[in-house]
Amino acid sequence: MTGPRLFATLDGYAVEGGYDGLTGPTTCYAPSIALGRLAGPAATGLFDEYEVVLDAAAGLGLDGVRLSVEWTRVEPRRGEVDEATLARYGAVVENARDLGLSVTVVLFDAVWPLWAGLEAWLLPWVAPMAIAHGRRVANALSAANGVIVAPRAADLVSEGFLEGSAPPFRTGATVDAASAHASLARIVSTLAEDDAVSPRLVDSWRELRLDALSTAAASVLASGVGAVHLRSLVAGTGPTAAATGLLERRAGVWTPSEASALLGLLR
Repeated sequence: MTGPRLFATLDGYAVEGGYDGLTGPTTCYAPSIALGRLAGPAATGLFDEYEVVLDAAAGLGLDGVRLSVEWTRVEPRRGEVDEATLARYGAVVENARDLGLSVTVVLFDAVWPLWAGLEAWLLPWVAPMAIAHGRRVANALSAANGVIVAPRAADLVSEGFLEGSAPPFRTGATVDAASAHASLARIVSTLAEDDAVSPRLVDSWRELRLDALSTAAASVLASGVGAVHLRSLVAGTGPTAAATGLLERRAGVWTPSEASALLGLLR
């Protein structure tokens, strides 16, 4: 029995470094971090070292990676696109492909630029900016095999407007949650039909946490799902970090973690 294609996720906000500090791009988490309510992501520096972890990922026998392209880094100030950042993400995709890894890029993940406001998905002017960003990334990263618009769209709404565990940290705001959900749905549907996205649109996968893999593997294999996205290749730090990663840094070298042994359950 052949197992599903295995992808490991890379959450840019959690692993790249440089976010929400005294300098660098600021996200929707920045006010809470500045007030000391949350710990921000540490400067792990993977934005400049993606090649190192990708090389290690290829050694794990993965089929590919899912890379979150961070809107905040691409457009750190409203209307100011950092072309060098887009080129860097493009080089990361090319490097992964050269290593034999399939690459799926995510246009919107867990965070967004602070300039879009904490309640970005309720502001009418944000949607066209988000769509423009999505099209820009899809066109610039044409070498990517697949594109996912917003894998966490439902979580962004429930966590932000109903549970109070993510920006804008509101609870029980059911009316605004419905409006935010509708706004995100329009953004997703618009981009899903875009010429740069639709041929590569990935709309079927299952995401699993590594710490739940041992109990979920059997049901995943039985379901016949074609692709599994494992969270994460590198755990990262900060509000969106994963509990564990397939790789961990020891004495400055990225090596397989104990969790990587669980990959055999899906083969």
